[in-house]
Amino acid sequence: MQKQSRSQFEFVALMASLMSIVALAIDALLPALDYIGFSIGTTKSSDTQLLITMIFLGLGSGPLIFGPISDSLGRKPIVYMGFAIFIVASLICIYSESLWMMVLGRILQGVGLSAPRTISIAMVRDSYSGDYMARIMSFITVVFILVPIIAPALGKFVLDNYNWQAIFYLQLVFCILVSWWFWKRQPETLPENKRVRFTSHIFADGLKELIKYQKTIGYTFISGFITGSFMVYLSSAQQIFHNQYNLQEQFPFIFAGLAISIGSATFLNGTLVLRFGMERIINTSVISYFFISLTYIVLFYNTPNPSIFVLLAFFAMQFFAIGFLFGNVRAMAMEPIGHIAGIGAAITGFISTMMAVPISVYIGKFVDQRALPLFIGFVICSFLSILIIIYLRLDRKNRERKILRNLS
Repeated sequence: MQKQSRSQFEFVALMASLMSIVALAIDALLPALDYIGFSIGTTKSSDTQLLITMIFLGLGSGPLIFGPISDSLGRKPIVYMGFAIFIVASLICIYSESLWMMVLGRILQGVGLSAPRTISIAMVRDSYSGDYMARIMSFITVVFILVPIIAPALGKFVLDNYNWQAIFYLQLVFCILVSWWFWKRQPETLPENKRVRFTSHIFADGLKELIKYQKTIGYTFISGFITGSFMVYLSSAQQIFHNQYNLQEQFPFIFAGLAISIGSATFLNGTLVLRFGMERIINTSVISYFFISLTYIVLFYNTPNPSIFVLLAFFAMQFFAIGFLFGNVRAMAMEPIGHIAGIGAAITGFISTMMAVPISVYIGKFVDQRALPLFIGFVICSFLSILIIIYLRLDRKNRERKILRNLS
């Protein structure tokens, strides 16, 4: 547990701030995608979508480096290392003159930001466990959600008054402020007597240990499907609201309103998870996610886009369900592997992201004239998640029967 001299509130706020740089790097850029595309010589929406999806490639691969090292050297040095990479990557983005240079900068931004993102989760697992860990993760996510609420509006304000490069400078300022706060106020959460000696096979050892836990693997796959479907929305939201509905000026406010839907569910989860438990909430939310998407498909399969109010209502219901999933699914995956929290967070994050990126890129290609492909992706991903939940439940019952037979 955290030391008494530091409040739980500050811990939650600081961990959320470490994660929030990721949200700022993604969401503040959304209003500027067309302008950036023009500057680097592309007008294809599928190209500008890469500026959103490719940062996740770095977010998924970076933890494979930072997670094992953090189990050996401690959590704090890794955060500083990640911030340094992020600063260099941001400068690459600022001075990019081609799509592929910009994509390279975005991937490196993701690699750098994967350090504070992964280490914040490991620090929470170092300090809490069980449903109480899920509760802390929910509160962290509530604070984290504040950034997606304001980031597009902030990005548009900067874009209107300066240029798209200034959005990257804003990210750098926020990064420096958070790193100073982290340095001054956050103690190391991994004591030396619990550190693992770094070896060339630390990753292989961690993977061998992790795959022993079907619960961890199963919920990591669920995380990949849910994250992948949500990433389609992130990468195509600008295209849907700008091009399909001509709501360029209203886009930041629409994005903020939908982020509030996620945040309100996450806030409620902080209370409900202690009453009902993570598993029950996850099951209910995934089933709701599936049926809401299926309803949209049935109603609008052979029609043009519905009115913006109908679309927003469906998005709000979907994201309310997602708000109960993000923190709980990750906490369920991490619960059995607290003894290798650093490498565990790295591998689970890598697997879920490597699933999510191709899912997002593939489905995003079809979101051209209508929003329908987005909901088809929601249905497929949630259905596969339901199958995993059923498998895990049946496997657990089988193991319980074997134990009872052995005892009798």
